[in-house]
Amino acid sequence: MGSLDGYLQALSLVAILILAPMTIHLAVHKEENTVFVFVESDEDNDDSENETVAREIPELNRSEVAKIATFNIQTFGKTKMGKPEVISVLVETVLQYDLVSVQEIRDIDQLVPYQFLDEINNQSNGTWDMLLSERSGKQEDDTYQEQYAYYYNTTVFSPINGTLYNDSESDLFQKEPYLGSFELLNASGNSSGFDFTLITIHTKPAIAMEEINALHTVVQDYQEQNPEETDIIILGDYNADCSYASSEELWSSPMRNTNYTWLVPDSADTTVSSSDCAYDRIVTTGDLSGRLVGTWGIDMSSFSTSNVSDHYPVWFDLYR
Repeated sequence: MGSLDGYLQALSLVAILILAPMTIHLAVHKEENTVFVFVESDEDNDDSENETVAREIPELNRSEVAKIATFNIQTFGKTKMGKPEVISVLVETVLQYDLVSVQEIRDIDQLVPYQFLDEINNQSNGTWDMLLSERSGKQEDDTYQEQYAYYYNTTVFSPINGTLYNDSESDLFQKEPYLGSFELLNASGNSSGFDFTLITIHTKPAIAMEEINALHTVVQDYQEQNPEETDIIILGDYNADCSYASSEELWSSPMRNTNYTWLVPDSADTTVSSSDCAYDRIVTTGDLSGRLVGTWGIDMSSFSTSNVSDHYPVWFDLYR
């Protein structure tokens, strides 16, 4: 994991180059692996004096936020599902959140995602469900197929729909992104009036930048078909670092225009191994109608062995 100074420097750079005309305020929470990013529009600032007043760090309890994570569970198939000690760690990890976007599910019989859901519910005090994609990667040039899943706590989120991106004509992706729409429930379990769409992706490493750039097309296509939906979160294993994507390439990507907020900086390390790569990312369209708290983190405390996965979960908070 990069140093804290590296995080703050990178996030400051985001403030300058990505989020203009917005302003970011940074602070470090006392809890390990948590960074706060506060986004304010210039309307909140005193432009006449060209000053910005930093907000206080909000003191929120767990019931006041919904935690969403992205997690590449490396080669998640029958072999891993048959290891009780690994599944126990994975379930404990998932239950720290309210919704988890999972990539790299590989089971030709498509039983593993349902078995994992059963294990989650066996250990949970509440009820969890999932939106599960079809197997993606059906083009002739693909060597294997995967499924995506959104596992979610039914007292926090209510599903609206889920669908694989239609990539049949352009063939932009090896594994088509999976779109899932949800309504956020308030602390009483009732409608909050806020809905949003997740787009999860596992890019092909060899063409990671091409697929990262193509995510902008996915967002545009979705908004053309759903003009009322302005709150979108694009998350997953971007392979957005090291030998697959340079900082220069990322800065020139259409996904780095001012419509997007990158919560995980290029200096982060989301990998379990000794490598230092920010593969897993969370990108939002602005502040998600004011629901984006600004807190995010890389969960390095749940496990430290690649027997579980070679990626750590990466998460962020929404106001409920």
